[in-house]
Formats: sequence, structure tokens, C-alpha cells
Amino acid sequence: MTRIKQLSEMLSNQIAAGEVVERPASVVKELCENSLDAGAQRLDLELDAGGTRLIRLRDDGMGIEPDDLPLALSPHATSKIASLEDLEKVTSLGFRGEALASIASVSRLTLTSATEDADHATRIRLDGRGEPDMVPAAHPRGTTVEVKDLFFNTPARRKFLRTERTEYNHCEEVMRRLALARPDVGFVLRHNAKATLSLKPAQTQVEREQRIASLCSKGFIESSIGIEFEAMGLRLRGWVGLPTFNRSQADLQYFFVNGRIVRDRLVTHAIRQAYRDVMYHDRHPAYVLYLEMDPAGVDVNVHPTKHEVRFRESRGVHDFLFHSLHRALADTRAGAQPLASVQIDEVDSVASNASSLTGQPVTQIEQANLWSRPNAAAVSDTMAVYQALSAPSAAVSRGESVQPSAPALADMEHDDIPPLGFALAQLKGVFILAENRDGLVVIDMHAAHERITYERMKQAHREGGVRAQPLLVPMTIALSRREADCVEEHAATLSQLGLELQRRGEEAVMVRQVPVMLSGADIAQLVRDVIADLMQYGNSSRIEGNMDEIMAGMACHAAVRANRQLTIAEMNALLRDMERTERSGQCNHGRPTWAVQSMAELNRLFLRGR
Repeated sequence: MTRIKQLSEMLSNQIAAGEVVERPASVVKELCENSLDAGAQRLDLELDAGGTRLIRLRDDGMGIEPDDLPLALSPHATSKIASLEDLEKVTSLGFRGEALASIASVSRLTLTSATEDADHATRIRLDGRGEPDMVPAAHPRGTTVEVKDLFFNTPARRKFLRTERTEYNHCEEVMRRLALARPDVGFVLRHNAKATLSLKPAQTQVEREQRIASLCSKGFIESSIGIEFEAMGLRLRGWVGLPTFNRSQADLQYFFVNGRIVRDRLVTHAIRQAYRDVMYHDRHPAYVLYLEMDPAGVDVNVHPTKHEVRFRESRGVHDFLFHSLHRALADTRAGAQPLASVQIDEVDSVASNASSLTGQPVTQIEQANLWSRPNAAAVSDTMAVYQALSAPSAAVSRGESVQPSAPALADMEHDDIPPLGFALAQLKGVFILAENRDGLVVIDMHAAHERITYERMKQAHREGGVRAQPLLVPMTIALSRREADCVEEHAATLSQLGLELQRRGEEAVMVRQVPVMLSGADIAQLVRDVIADLMQYGNSSRIEGNMDEIMAGMACHAAVRANRQLTIAEMNALLRDMERTERSGQCNHGRPTWAVQSMAELNRLFLRGR
């Protein structure tokens, strides 16, 4: 060790570049965010060799004053904040004032800019060493930044870069995220002199949905729900994929807070919990969501790359996200109609209809309900509900007619036809074939009845509350002091969940009471998991989730089995129940319960009209 000494400005900038500039995509992100903060309405990005040889970004923003150009390349110089109060409510994408200085320290950088009232533009060059060179230049209003030979003076960093294709893909993903965050801005991307992305500004809802379809695939926009919720000073809008449109990886998840793309564990947990009841555990939902809130309620200055944020009221944000998405997914009843259709330009190689399912009640035809909801007051526990749902209908048992044959659709008004139509026949004892206003509907009768039964069991259980039973021999669980403190702090919450925990010493608790349905579970592990959730998110849904899993299994056993012959009346009653039941578009495991083949698709299949 030598004596303490002051680092040179160049070395300090190169160390800072290690945090800010990881690869060409990091440069693209910082430059594009500066352009958006400058009010640009169009961004043209040109890359060469994946951005390692050249990154050139041109915008039509407000430009930079000539006297400010040297400051723009200085560390911690910015026009976006001036005081601590500004830092506590940041509204711009960038604010640290270190990006350009860090980039210039590891590349050959040229910055050309002109303001609205300037006689000419000014160009400044910096090649990673020495003093900047300023000369007059010709340039329209706005700014162009050229970054050449990235990491030319730090070869060790250059060795860690991947192939040209990989680096380009990272740059393209940055542009994709920014294009989703700012639909009102046009984006053009060229790689090796070839245009790869061209997006016009999207001002209307139809144009915004066109952009979503071009960036996230037509499948996503066809299988997504448009949502908008507002409460507690928070506003959530965007698109969430239906549970049946799930992914093997979390590669189609975009969440923006006040226009800034973030990856936050609290947000991810809330969204996963909203999908918990309708999706396989090893699958991932798809979504593009925008959260708008008071900038003072979120701290964006917690990570050098600004990907992570910290919410001041984290529990409130978590609960708002969960309940909003949970409600939206619950309203995906079978047969719900899309809000609008979106035609995608053929230039974008995407042609689809955007489906946004409504949350409005569907048209209902009076039917005898063979799967009627049991009275929660008449059953003492969930097993009684299970038995009530498993029992055959008394009307069917007596051989009584429940409903006459379905009327001819041609004789009915369009609005009087139920969304799932009327049953025609049963196929192989597995599927129900029905006719609705659009064409042929195919229903998986076991999956549909499973969801209906499950939702009613949950409703009956919620109305009766969590039934708990005391342990004959109380169980002692060893915890850390911090976990034991959490038990005392959240005693009321734990009691509502059916858990009665009593602290025993500094690092132990005694379990005296557990929910009836979970008496056979691993209580020690369950308690630790619940405490971990309370410490991280302020609440826990593990007990509810475990109970739901038990009821889902019971509902599966109670649902009608394959090869059970149903009458037309029973089929129609099942269709009406599907239209009234929440989440009936998919079964308890996330599989679709029904599909429709329109007349247009049937005509194409049989080449009719040719």
C-alpha cells in the first residue's frame, strides 16, 4: 500500500465508466435518455459492428448551447437537477451528469449540437485523452453524438464484449424498451447501413396498439387485456397477457414507472401473485404496464444504471398492483367480447386483431343452473362445500327436464344470443360443441367445470372465513431475532391468516393454532415462508395460496369426468355458468377452457367462396 493520493480526472472517469458503460447497449441507453430529456420527437440510431465501432445518435431536441458543450463532457455536470429537493422528485430519465464524461473516457466521442436560435452548430471532439477540440459545424436544431471505437484505450474491457450479433441484440432491446416507454416519439435503428427498426410516433390508441403489436408480437396484443386502474394517487395502465398466453422465460415483461423501465422484485412479486391462481408455476406472464405516481414517492437514485427503484410506500404499491391485476384477470369470463379491433400495417409484417376483454356483465339467458352456488351458511367447512358440489343435481336425478332444446339462432336477435351460444352435441365424451353468433365453439367440459367448481369453493370459503384449530401439542420453531420481532409486529395479520404465534425468548416462537385445511402441511416451513413475505413485502398470501391449491385439487376431483354423457340441457347450463364465472377462460392450471372457430375461418378451411 502506498500513500493516499488524489486520482486523476481521467482515471476517475474510467472507473465511473465501469459502472455506467458495460457494453454498447449501455451507451445507447444513456444517449437516448439524454435525447428524450431534451424533448426529442425523433431518434435516429446508427450502429456499426454491434456498436463496438460506431454508435451515432441524432435527435431533434432543444440542443446544447455552445458554451455548455465542454461542461456536457465534464463529470457530474447536468441541467436536470440543481438541489437536493430536485433529486428527491426526479422527473427526467437522466440526472447524474456522469454518462457523457464516462463514455468519452473510453471512446472517441464527437458531439455536434445546435439550438433553435443559433447561427450555426458547434462540434466538440474528445478521444479519451487530452483537451476537447471545439469547431463550428453545420447541423439542424438538435444533437448528434458519435461514439467510435468503444473501449479502444481499455483493452481488458473490450475482451469481455460478445459477438457482434449479441451486442446488437442488446442495443435493439434498449430501443425496444424506449419505444414502448415513449409511444409519442419516432424511432429509427440501422445496423451496418441496413434499417432494422422504423417506428412512427403513435398518438392515438389504435396507433399505440399497433406499436405494441410490432414490438411484442401480434400474438401478445391478440391475447392481452387492456387495463386502467387508479387509486391512492397511483395510476396503472397498459396490457397484460391472458394466462393462456404464457412464456417459458420472463422475456416479455416490461414495467415502467413514470416512463422509466425498471426491474423491481416488489413489482415482480405482486404480478406473479396476481397470476398465481391461473398459471402453471414454471411459466411466466407477459405484460406491458405503466405505473404513474408522484415522483416524490419513488427513489430512482439507488443504482448506477437506474434499473432499480425504491418505493417509499412499498406495501401500498404492492397491494395496488396485486389487486388491480387480480381484478382484471378475474373479469376474463368465457365469451367476453374484445373492446376493439386493430389493423396492423403490412409493412410491419403484423396483421392481427387486438383483443381487450371487457369487464362488463355478459348477456344472460334464464337457465336452470345445475351447478348452483351452495349456501355458505349451510355448510360448516370446505369439505361440505366439496360434497355439495360433487353431488348430482336433484333435477337431473329425478329425470326432470331442465331446459328445452336450444332455439334456432336464426330466429333470435343478435344481442339475445349468449356469448358461448347454445350446445349442439358432445364429442368423444370430452368436448361440447356449441353454436354462437360467430361460428363454432368448442368447450373442454372437464376444464370448464373444474374452474366453475373451484371459484365457488373459494367464494364459500371466503364468506365463511379462515377456520383454525388449536394444536394438541404446540410447536416451537427457532427463528432469528429479526424474524421473531416480525412475528410480534404482525401478530394481528397472522391471526387473520389463522396462525396464532407466541414469542418464546429472543429467537423462538410457539405455534398454537393453524388453519384447518393446512393441519397436515409442513407448519414450520410455512411459518418461515410467511414471515419472510411479511418482512419483504409487508403481507403474505402463502396461506391463501396453499388453501387454494388444496381446493383446486378437490375441484378437479369434483368436476365432470371424460366420457360422462351430458344432456343438451346440462351442456347449456354449463355454458351459462362459464359466462358468469370469474377466470372461466382457463382452468385451474392455466389451460384454455374454450375456443371458437369463426365462420370466416371455416369458410377458408373448406375453400368456400373461391
